[in-house]
Amino acid sequence: MEGAFNNSMPSPFSYTFTPGISSANVTDPVTNTWMDTRIWSKLPQPLIDRVIAFLPPPAFFRARCVCKRWYSLLFSSNFLELYIQISPRRHWFLFFKHKSLKSYICGNNSSTTRGSGGQTSTANIFEGYLFDPYDIAWYRISFPLVPSGFSPAAASGGLICWVSDEAGAKSIILCNPLIGSLTQLPPTLRPRLFPSTGFKAGPSSIDVAIAGDDLISPYAVKNLSTESFHIDAGGFYSLWGTTSSLPRLCSLESGQMVCVDDRFYCMNYNPFSVLVYEIAENSWCKIQAPMRRFLRSPSLVESMDKLILVAAVEKSKLNVPKSLRLWSLQACGTTWVEIERMPQQLYQQFEELEAGHGFDCVGHGKFIAIIIRGSDRALLFDICRKAWQWIPPCPYMNHGGEDVNGLHGFAYEPTVTTPVTGLLDQLTVPFQSFSGFIG
Repeated sequence: MEGAFNNSMPSPFSYTFTPGISSANVTDPVTNTWMDTRIWSKLPQPLIDRVIAFLPPPAFFRARCVCKRWYSLLFSSNFLELYIQISPRRHWFLFFKHKSLKSYICGNNSSTTRGSGGQTSTANIFEGYLFDPYDIAWYRISFPLVPSGFSPAAASGGLICWVSDEAGAKSIILCNPLIGSLTQLPPTLRPRLFPSTGFKAGPSSIDVAIAGDDLISPYAVKNLSTESFHIDAGGFYSLWGTTSSLPRLCSLESGQMVCVDDRFYCMNYNPFSVLVYEIAENSWCKIQAPMRRFLRSPSLVESMDKLILVAAVEKSKLNVPKSLRLWSLQACGTTWVEIERMPQQLYQQFEELEAGHGFDCVGHGKFIAIIIRGSDRALLFDICRKAWQWIPPCPYMNHGGEDVNGLHGFAYEPTVTTPVTGLLDQLTVPFQSFSGFIG
């Protein structure tokens, strides 16, 4: 299913922040032997396919306009197998708008269409913003097939996990926005309000955990239980049949969990600690957070297969300067080691912009994005180069407008194929309302 990338519809990618090229570095293509068409036209097709498989997604979809064969690569099983084997991993970020509490996590845009009888209908089309931290580039992407009443909750393996907003048993959709694929999971068994969601999609398995915010009455919730979903290529599956109890008196904030080494992690509040869900053992444990009495806006992120805790530290009574620090959880699973502090001058600038509203963090690969709540300002930290920089504002957002209330980010790995969703074909049923969005 190609979805938004057919001939009758424009590419969902929009481009900006293209790196500038000095005229002194531009080479005349006519005199450059490397661009000689007599050389390129004689390249064997398998070699050309390997070159195309290395292209980043926006360039790949532009290349599909060259000829019929390149256009058909998205439907070629041989090419997709090659793509899975050699295409480099891209540690990008996907952001959605915070609009209001009523819209829950993700804001959506309204698209009005006029029918043949002159009647108008309004469909909600979700919009996201892809950020490439390597080239510092923004791309806009739409989700026309996602029904209204869903919010993005987690991302893994090129898939976005959407969870229904309505209180009760949760409906879940897995979406690959690059190819327009949409797959539904069976609904959860227990009624919940805004649970925390853990999601891991590997090459041959899918794991989902829905935890907390159990509805104990129409007007009250309590963090009591976890439901887990698993399916793998070996034929084993568990459709929310495995449940476990959360630690007593836990206070986890509704939102996404972080997955590291087959464990889901989330923050526990009052006092601060880290809750750990062992996927294989279906059990929870608790880890003490560092400097827990002095933390502000703590966030857990995954970076280079390690769990990182990012938080502001305020120890004014001890005459220690305020700072933003990063800790890494060691292999023993109980010890934290401080690995970085934001430079004091930069922190003073950050603190002035943040103004006590707090911040959220998301990590991917060697990058960590720190997003100021209630705004579109964000910092990018390169954990390998120990480099900090402000992320340029997204040009597709109405900066300072009333419809913008900050950004909500996910670690996203863009890919043109996610064959693991084929495991769900025998388990899923289509939404009855899809025809209203496709037509």
